[in-house]
Amino acid sequence: MPRPYWKGYLKLSLVTCPVAMTPATSESEKIRFHTLNKNTGNRVVSQYVDSVTGKAVREDDDVRGYARGENDYVILSDEDLDAVALDTVRTIDIDKFVPADSIEWVYLEKPHFLMPDDPVGQEAFAVIRDAMAADKVVGVSKLVIGRRERAVVLEPRGHGIVLWTLRFGDEVRPEESYFDDIDDEADPDLVPLVQKLIKQKTSKWSPKMASDPIQDSLLALIAEKKKAMKPAKRQTKGKDQSAPKSNVINIMDALRKSVEADLKSRKGA
Repeated sequence: MPRPYWKGYLKLSLVTCPVAMTPATSESEKIRFHTLNKNTGNRVVSQYVDSVTGKAVREDDDVRGYARGENDYVILSDEDLDAVALDTVRTIDIDKFVPADSIEWVYLEKPHFLMPDDPVGQEAFAVIRDAMAADKVVGVSKLVIGRRERAVVLEPRGHGIVLWTLRFGDEVRPEESYFDDIDDEADPDLVPLVQKLIKQKTSKWSPKMASDPIQDSLLALIAEKKKAMKPAKRQTKGKDQSAPKSNVINIMDALRKSVEADLKSRKGA
């Protein structure tokens, strides 16, 4: 199983459990090419160059700049950016639930698998998951990914939860702009003929339907060229990621306190 690239906490009112997240999709199997110098066979590397002096910039000297005018920037270091980090960097706090079928597919961007990261927190995770599944709802929350806070949706799926990042509202184009000029109804005499054709071509879904024939051809070509070459030595590198410190509280007490607090707030209102 691939190593999680994010670890933090899943929170619903007073119920908290440590979780780990990993992308549900992978592009590691795709063929990737390096740019080489054809005269030497060596890799070509890219580097940042100062636009005025023309000299290469060291990695330690890279900073981010916000343009406030021509050639005039407000400089922000990594420390500056870390200082304004939001709580959503480490916590997925579910503050809303919506019907599972109410979010249009076009808003769903990238799926991730969310799972408990500590045996102690599995019960809290399972209760949140099963409650959403029973009510046919999904949770809506926020999460910082790549220094940007993204809206996310948590969908119960089997024993786990699938977390979808959502596209920003201004990224989604209104379908009416493209579909309004299309005829409302098709020829009723032709529809049964197409239905018959659809029935003949209907089968069970298989991942093979989404295969990449170009990649298969490239793999065959690369295999032919590798026959005359010595196998390259593989080197593996990895960094250990320590799990976040658990702060799980008794789930029944947390649920009771959450319900009591909600009732008190309603009575006060």
